[in-house]
Amino acid sequence: MLEKVSLFSSKKEFLSFLAFSLVVLFISLSFEFYQYKKFTAFDSQLVNVQILKQYSKTKLSQSNKKKTYQVLKLKTQSGLTFYTTASKELPNIKHRRVQMEIWAGEISFYEYMRTFFAFSKIIEVSQDSSFKNALSQAIKTQHTDENISAIYEALYLAKPLNSELQKVFSNLGISHLVAISGFHLGVLSALLFFLFKLPYKFFQNRYFPYRSYKIDSFIFISFVLLSYLLFLDSPPSLLRAFIMLVIGFILYDRGLQIISMQTLLLTVILILAFFPRLIFSLGFFLSSAGVFYIFLFLVYFRGKSKLLQFLLLPLWIYIMMLPYSIIIFENFSPYHPFSIFLTSLFTLFYPLSILFHILGFGAAFDSVLEYLLRLDLHAVKIVLSSWWLYLSVLFSLLTLIRSEFIYLLLAFDLLFFIKLINYVT
Repeated sequence: MLEKVSLFSSKKEFLSFLAFSLVVLFISLSFEFYQYKKFTAFDSQLVNVQILKQYSKTKLSQSNKKKTYQVLKLKTQSGLTFYTTASKELPNIKHRRVQMEIWAGEISFYEYMRTFFAFSKIIEVSQDSSFKNALSQAIKTQHTDENISAIYEALYLAKPLNSELQKVFSNLGISHLVAISGFHLGVLSALLFFLFKLPYKFFQNRYFPYRSYKIDSFIFISFVLLSYLLFLDSPPSLLRAFIMLVIGFILYDRGLQIISMQTLLLTVILILAFFPRLIFSLGFFLSSAGVFYIFLFLVYFRGKSKLLQFLLLPLWIYIMMLPYSIIIFENFSPYHPFSIFLTSLFTLFYPLSILFHILGFGAAFDSVLEYLLRLDLHAVKIVLSSWWLYLSVLFSLLTLIRSEFIYLLLAFDLLFFIKLINYVT
């Protein structure tokens, strides 16, 4: 067997790639700045947006009286996200498309790229007759519990969960399972691969034996996943996973290494160059960190059996990502470690749940989900120094220099886990 070769054979090639990426980044930022100047050219703007989130909030006014209003998180067709407020009497229009006039004030380019607040006036709320809404209604008809429906809408349609459900899944340590990401894309890729293989082989043997199965299967899978990505309005983590899939196949087809930090670095740099808004996306960097630790595991433990790798990988990812989860979200419960087991089960649950919904038996797992939602989680808020995360990141980067540092990283993150257990016992 021919040995796989690395992507960059010299520093010159890598520097040339960086130069290309910087040129692309400059062009992307220039376009964003042009859009920013157009957006801020007038005092107000007419925009078409989708309501991502809608929730009530109460605060004390200057006269010490309680004032209740609604907060809306909005997203434009160009990917611009911002917040506004509305009257407490506004009906539920979450996920609907709305035309509104907004007054953003004097926002900076940094705020424009990240997020900002704008005063607004709703002009028209459209009747949502989209295909996505039709799928949403089809899901709801198969469930009697609104929370269960919301979970499946998050899984299939990337709709945000309400704060109560987010808290439950955060306490269970499985927020990454209900927020559609590269993990879901990986499961879907595997499912499509096996569904495509049998009919393709049948026709290939009879009509086109000269075709390459691996190329045609990649084209088919990529087309389906790209259509799904665009249908969901390109969530950052899903976008990263899809681009990595494309880059990975190109490297594989040319006999280059796929499971390497070079591949991950190339993917991250290219995505940020073409989509600079993702520089401010926490979800993008968390998903990239998850892939980093998967690659780290596969690189350093590739000599182990496939069964042992399958059993150890969920445990490894849990321990490695724990400092990120706790330092950022500050939430932990005794049930949190069971996410290792639940993550492994999810690889079966996800494709089966899709099949059951297609067949009209979407409620098959409702009793299991209802049980999880009823758990008395006793979660605690844990506020620790950010230095725990900084050191974990430092030790992670050191593993790229010397392999011995992987044991230091593992020992450090296990110590962090033990510290958390002491908080809840």
